[in-house]
Amino acid sequence: MSAFANRSWARSDGLGLVGGLRAYGWGGASDAVRFLKPWARGSWGQRQWDDLQRLFRVYRRSFTRDVQEFVKMLRLDYPFEIQVSAGCEVLPGNTSQSFFHAAFQGQEILRFQGTSWVPASSAPVWADRASRKLNEDQGTRKTLQLLLNDTCPLFVRDILEAGKSELEKQVKPEAWLSIGPSPSPGRLLLVCHVSGFYPKPVWVTWMRGEQEQPGTRRSDVLPHADETWYLRVTLDVAAGEAAGLSCRVRHSSLGGRDMVLHWGSPTGLIAVAVLVSLMITGCVGYLTLKRRCSYQNIL
Repeated sequence: MSAFANRSWARSDGLGLVGGLRAYGWGGASDAVRFLKPWARGSWGQRQWDDLQRLFRVYRRSFTRDVQEFVKMLRLDYPFEIQVSAGCEVLPGNTSQSFFHAAFQGQEILRFQGTSWVPASSAPVWADRASRKLNEDQGTRKTLQLLLNDTCPLFVRDILEAGKSELEKQVKPEAWLSIGPSPSPGRLLLVCHVSGFYPKPVWVTWMRGEQEQPGTRRSDVLPHADETWYLRVTLDVAAGEAAGLSCRVRHSSLGGRDMVLHWGSPTGLIAVAVLVSLMITGCVGYLTLKRRCSYQNIL
């Protein structure tokens, strides 16, 4: 991510992920890559890392300069942020798939596709002009192709082998049910929490029997400090229709068996009891306050 406050101040920070784990970081005034995992160097020697860091240094400086030129050319306003996501996915059969996406203020504007830059389908009009200008630089395009299609897959395969024990770990999720804020009178917001699982891919949904419920809403999968993950899945239902519903969790750590939590089980009943208790407490407090108010003018 690069933040541009004005014409003379910019800052770039980067994070390198391997299989969902944070393995590298760099940013601020330093061009040095920080290794966040003991296996993050792989089998590369210091010379190879020095060459890569020099490349990052050149890229970052030229990137900042080029963006400032684009701001002038396209008449954009400061401040703004640019986000870049780039890398590769190694696939079976010694094949790979690379990607490079650039976003402006959180909206994707450009991607490097094949051998050239192309504007994203929903990008503003000026992104087409920017992509044409970038495509004039054949040297950078060739370097980018080499990094994405050759260097990245070789490097990732090496790192996957070096960090195999941690990258292939499996941590089973914990799951529980609760009630969220009522969407409207007579309705319930059922919440299924799934936490502490690794790796990140997970499938969670609300079911009635073997039928997935179409109103199921899933939050973003969020990280814990211990590098496991958390998400919540909700369902808005009429209060009388909650019985018979269940939350089903599917994750690689469960050995092919789904985790199923039935609404109305002890977990669900506890959530209802807590809600009822809070409602009773609120009513008692309200009645007490009302009585006190009605007695104020007696004396």
